[in-house]
Amino acid sequence: MNLENYYWYFTSAISPKLCDDIIKYGLAHNEILARTGDYGDKELTKDQVRDMKRKRNSDIVWLSEPWIYKELQPYIEKANQNAGWNFKWDYSESCQFTKYKLNQYYDWHCDSWTKPYEKEGPQKGKIRKLSMTCQLTDGSEYKGGELEFDFKNYDPNMRDEYKHLVQAKEILPKGSIIVFPSFVWHRVKPVTKGTRYSLVMWNLGQPWT
Repeated sequence: MNLENYYWYFTSAISPKLCDDIIKYGLAHNEILARTGDYGDKELTKDQVRDMKRKRNSDIVWLSEPWIYKELQPYIEKANQNAGWNFKWDYSESCQFTKYKLNQYYDWHCDSWTKPYEKEGPQKGKIRKLSMTCQLTDGSEYKGGELEFDFKNYDPNMRDEYKHLVQAKEILPKGSIIVFPSFVWHRVKPVTKGTRYSLVMWNLGQPWT
């Protein structure tokens, strides 16, 4: 799907204090190793962990506090309208508080899957339509960890990373928010100094018709 806008951003949208509150709250919970969808919730062997870390290496905490949704959901809908997507969505999954430490990263991926959710609950039968990342750490507090997009709106034989990769520098200021369709490919490059904290939220709706 070709789009006029592949992402929409709000620079310094939420206050530094709220960012710090979310970081403090996230750090007060036990973190777990982030997984890709292929590995689910099953117990992993050392070889599986090693293989998974080739794709993704970060630590996360799941958060579902109403005060977080109240602050962030309005920006998701505003971006949905301003960017001209107008996707129909009606449910937000648990927020993912993510910590990227030295050498941690998340390689190329998209957030949407090939099939709707099958497990019981409010997400059943729905798909991810809009992804949101909130920058909790100012870009001056770490190095590396760049959020990059590959819009894939070109002929494969004409691919040139210097032309077709877009780095979302607009969200480097603390409290910035970026929203994008969940089918858009993106990555977080390895952090080379410091720690990058972010909050990710996926927003669901009925499958495309």
